[in-house]
Order: sequence, then structure tokens, then C-alpha cells
Amino acid sequence: MIKKDEKKISSSFEENIAYMDQVLPVKESFDIIKREMEIGGRKSFFYFIDGFVKDEAMLKLMDSFLSITEEDMPEDAQAFSVKEVPYVEVEVLTDFDQVMRNVLSGTSCLFIEGYEGCLCIDCRTYPARSVDEPDKDKSLRGSRDGFVETIVFNTALMRRRIRDPHLVMEMTEAGQASRTDIAVCYMSDRVDRELLKNLKNRIESLQVGDLRMNQQSLAEALFKRKWFNPFPKFKYTERPDTAAACLLEGKVVVLVDNSPSALILPTSILDMIEEANDYYFPTITGVYLKVSRTLITIATVFFTPLYLLFMQNLRWLPSIFSFVVVQDQVNIPLIWQFLLLELSIDGLRLAAMNTPTMLSTPLSVIAGIVMGEFSVESGWFNSEVMLYMAFVAVANYTQPNFELGYALKFMRLMLLVLTAWLNLWGFIIGCILVLCFLIFNKTLSGRSYLNVKLN
Repeated sequence: MIKKDEKKISSSFEENIAYMDQVLPVKESFDIIKREMEIGGRKSFFYFIDGFVKDEAMLKLMDSFLSITEEDMPEDAQAFSVKEVPYVEVEVLTDFDQVMRNVLSGTSCLFIEGYEGCLCIDCRTYPARSVDEPDKDKSLRGSRDGFVETIVFNTALMRRRIRDPHLVMEMTEAGQASRTDIAVCYMSDRVDRELLKNLKNRIESLQVGDLRMNQQSLAEALFKRKWFNPFPKFKYTERPDTAAACLLEGKVVVLVDNSPSALILPTSILDMIEEANDYYFPTITGVYLKVSRTLITIATVFFTPLYLLFMQNLRWLPSIFSFVVVQDQVNIPLIWQFLLLELSIDGLRLAAMNTPTMLSTPLSVIAGIVMGEFSVESGWFNSEVMLYMAFVAVANYTQPNFELGYALKFMRLMLLVLTAWLNLWGFIIGCILVLCFLIFNKTLSGRSYLNVKLN
């Protein structure tokens, strides 16, 4: 939890300004502006961040303040905010913790001589990119908008889709240094109250210095995962329509400022492999997409370990599948071929992520030639192994969750190693371990991936 400064704003104007100048590096930081002016014959000071303030709105406010006479000045700050501030979002603050938080968040704070309080005028604007469709969660028929790095824009995208007074968006913050804004969104008439209470209590009790990685830092702080279980505990989405649909299902959506995605609770393995296209098509088509994606996801885990098991026990292979037997000479054991290709595929993926767009196509062509034909002809890999690993590499992209893809990869590697080591018993033990990872992967909601309530 953020430690708050309990110092209250006093009736002494000079003392308040001295404290602000002491805490804020006004002289050292060029972007922290201290603007002096006279309002109604009284000395006044504005504090704001350059780049966060709407210039036109600030000019109109100052023009209005300069026209106030001494006779028009109200008795206190609250009356001044009602009668003399021609702006929508105005608040009177009474302690310096609120003032500092608001100034550093981009709002303008005004101190006026004779008033025991600070006027907070929210005329800020954040640098933001346009609302575009996310690169990862694309949809054939769905909307083409996606979350951006500004939390207010993201809440507006969901509010536009759910015009219901039961939609609640509570704002809080975390991180003693970053003081990152966090929005907890839910439908008050549908949400699981126990889950909501647990989530809010955890956010309020966070003892973290900052959320340097934004949403990922919050997720790690909320629920300390066990290092040996790679399955993700949260579902992420960059689509506001998906987040809105989850809200209407009674789930909780958490937005973090500076993060272009939403964190969804609770979740299960079936939620992880869903995508927006499942709902933008007729029912039978959507069901087919879900079933096919589920089967392909299962195949990515068990396909290569099963192949390795049968190659180690050729007598178990039915005669109708005899064509899958490796025909060429095996120079390197199959298990090492699979492991080397797993590492090579990740290397190509990392290279593609860090390659400029104009060079991505040549890289793909070169990688396809080298990894395909030349590696087989050189004797490093067999063509059958290359074919099955190519299927696994492509099939990983059928499910939208990046974290789940790597969790399934680790399960596949575990099955390969155990199968090569202990043969059939290794494969059986690996299958049991995969099932245990799913069942005992307890999430923040208290439910496993199979939606079984855990004590």
C-alpha cells in the first residue's frame, strides 16, 4: 500500500507554497511549471506538468480568473470552485498527498492566498496513439478498435459498449514510486462478490515500489505463481469487445495505465483458448472453431511425444501407419533432433520479433531454405521429424494466448524427455504431470483451470 503524506494544507499561504517548492523540484525539472498570477487582488500559484495541460483550456481559465475583482472573491475555496471556475472537473483538496499525486498525474493545482485548500482542475491530456485493431487479437468480422496506453480511453471503449448503470469502474493506484492508476471494472449485479473483495483487498495491500512492467508487474504482485507451473493465471485481451463480453458474463476486468490490454478474472483453460472469431460467426461455425482449436492445442502437446514413443517401440505401430516410420539413416537420436528443433524454432521466432518489417520476408525465406532442405540433406535432421515439428510450430499460432503457448511447449518438452528416458512409463508419468499442472494451478478466484473449487 502507498504510504500517504498526512500533512494537511494549512491556512498560511506562504507555508503551503514553501512546502510545494520543497517537495517538487520546480527549479531542477524544466517540465514542472510554477505559474504566479493575481486573482481578485490575491496572490495565486499554479502548479502543473508541461505537456499534460490543454493549452486552450488553461488560457480560457486564466482569462476568466483575471477578470475576477476583489468584491467577487468568495469566502472559501469550495465556494470559489462553484462560482468562479468555469470548468467541468474541479475538486478542492485538503492534504498534500492528494495534491502531489494530482500534480504528477497531470492535473493543475491552484493555491490562492487566504484559502485553506487547493483547487484541482483536471484539464489534462495525455499523449496517446490512435485506437487501432490490435496485431495479436484480430477478428474477421468484429470491431477494428483496440485498447491503447491511456486508461481513460480504455474505460470509454468499454462504457460505449455497455450502457448500463450497473457497470462500475473503481479507480485506485499502486506503486510507491510510480503510483500507477488501476481501474477495477465489473457489473455490480453479476459479479462474484467474494472474488471482487479478494481482488480489491490484494490491490490495496500491495507493498511494491513501482509497477515498472505495468500489467505484468501487477499480475505478479497479486498472485505469486509457483515457478514450476508455467500455465498462466490470468487472461489478457487487447480487444474492448472481448472485455465487455467478459464483464457481462460476471467477470472482473482490471485495466492498468500505460498498458494496452485488459486483465480478466476468473479464468479457465477453456477461456484461454477462446477468441473473438468464435462469437462473430453462426453457432455451428463457432462451435467448430472451438472444437478444432481445442483438438489442435491437444495435438501440439502430445503429437511429437507419441511419435517418439512409437519410433522407440515399432512393434506397437499398426501396419496401416507403417509409412510414418523413419526411412532415412538416423545420424542423431530422435530426441535430440526434437529438442534442437524446439530451440531453433524459438530462435527464429525471436529473430523475427527483432527484425525490421522490411527484412522479415527475406529472413523467413532464408530460414525456410536452411532449416528445410539443407538441414535434411546435411544429415542433421530427418524429413519426418522436420514435418512434425513444422506442424507443431504452425499449430501453436491457432490459439491466441501467448503465455499458454509457451506453457504447452514446456509440457511437450517434459513429455519428450520422459518418453526418451523411461519409454512408455515416462509417457504415462508425463501425462499425469500435465493433468496435475492443470488441476492444481490455483488462480486468484480459488478455482483451477478445470473450474473445480479448491479449498
